[in-house]
Amino acid sequence: MEQKDTNPVMGKSAKGPVELFGTDGIRGTSNLHPMTAEIALKVGMAAGTIFTRGAHRHKVVIGKDTRLSGYMFEPALVAGFTSVGMDAIFFGPLPTPAVAMLTRSLRADLGVMITASHNSYEDNGIKLFGPDGYKLSDSVEEEIEALVAGGTDHMAASPLNLGRAKRIEDAQARYIEFAKATFPRHLRLDGIKIVIDCANGAAYKVAPAVLYELGAEVIPIGVEPDGFNINKGCGSTSTDLMCETVRKEGADLGIALDGDADRVLIADETGRLIDGDQLMALIGQSWSASDRLSAGGIVTTVMSNLGLEKYIEGLGLTMVRTQVGDRSVVKHMREHGFNVGGEQSGHIVLSDFTTTGDGLVAALQVLEVIQRTGKKVSEACHLFDPYPQVLQSVRYGNGSPLENAEVQKAIKAGEIRLSKSGRLLIRKSGTEPLIRVMGEGEDEAIVKSVVGDICGAIEAVAG
Repeated sequence: MEQKDTNPVMGKSAKGPVELFGTDGIRGTSNLHPMTAEIALKVGMAAGTIFTRGAHRHKVVIGKDTRLSGYMFEPALVAGFTSVGMDAIFFGPLPTPAVAMLTRSLRADLGVMITASHNSYEDNGIKLFGPDGYKLSDSVEEEIEALVAGGTDHMAASPLNLGRAKRIEDAQARYIEFAKATFPRHLRLDGIKIVIDCANGAAYKVAPAVLYELGAEVIPIGVEPDGFNINKGCGSTSTDLMCETVRKEGADLGIALDGDADRVLIADETGRLIDGDQLMALIGQSWSASDRLSAGGIVTTVMSNLGLEKYIEGLGLTMVRTQVGDRSVVKHMREHGFNVGGEQSGHIVLSDFTTTGDGLVAALQVLEVIQRTGKKVSEACHLFDPYPQVLQSVRYGNGSPLENAEVQKAIKAGEIRLSKSGRLLIRKSGTEPLIRVMGEGEDEAIVKSVVGDICGAIEAVAG
């Protein structure tokens, strides 16, 4: 399971560059750099300046999850955008994919989501979407950083040209109708009992409403946010409560979203957890059988299980691996015409419907198969046996342990041992001084031995 994620941040100086963006927007502990109200205001000014093009009234849409600090960052961003002449429309709590969708639907110049996704309440973050609903490119993020570092006084609009701000009260209803429209009109969810865990996060109102309006009997949990309990003991990173509730209530399945609802995990009727790899296998197979799958395959990351790859190839399809992160997945999908992609963690992108991961929409595609085939979730969603996968992390100090001769020797030995029936993946973390070692293969004992040997070699020189 993916753990708490923070982005690397460089301290700023008066004249030097400031690095704000990490692997998924700006993220950090609230009220500490870079997640301060001052930075939020300046990012609003910088992004608003970059996306003010032409003579029309420019506008930005802003959503947030349920963290207490959202009350601080929302007005700071609104102040930044309006101060450079951009109108601001804010929604209140709403899933990240809803903000991306509404950016396009409302023809906004920019979309903003205030969230730290699956992190605990102490953290928060800022995700930015362009007018096409896709996350900003590295080059645009660098442009924003440069403007923030250079000072924002010159960006201010004249008193005559200041922007306006207003709240749209029907944003949740718009997303509910959008999500329902991704489910086939000829099908209903009548007769199916669903536990939906909203992680006390952004989807706490919309997700149960969508399932209920489609006919399901809904048992909602994680729907009482108090500003502090987002992702706490619930949601897709803490699924025990969902699995237990499925068993206790005799439900047909459970659906667990994370704090901003861009990822999903599912539990079958026995309470057994189903990860993103199995969900992508199901959606890929279903869409292929109905001639909806484009580019002849799916896009995953290097972390997806070898069992998924074997299953997809057995269907006569291809599976392309990218680097970790949904932006890498989406980039390859856009460049090569794929419409199904995602990560083992449950971040699934279905580009026929969305421009970013949408946990609820992905769950609806699974429910389509369940209702169409009449199969139990345990049968429909267990399409392959995952290969044993072992992941360990080693913390290091200075230097580059991976360049050490003894470490390289251990890696090469491990590659030889796994070459016929497995694979080895070694990478530096993008967020912490960690080296992550992942081994995978048919024989779990060999995998554990290989990973242990490599981690031991790294620890010996890690400093």
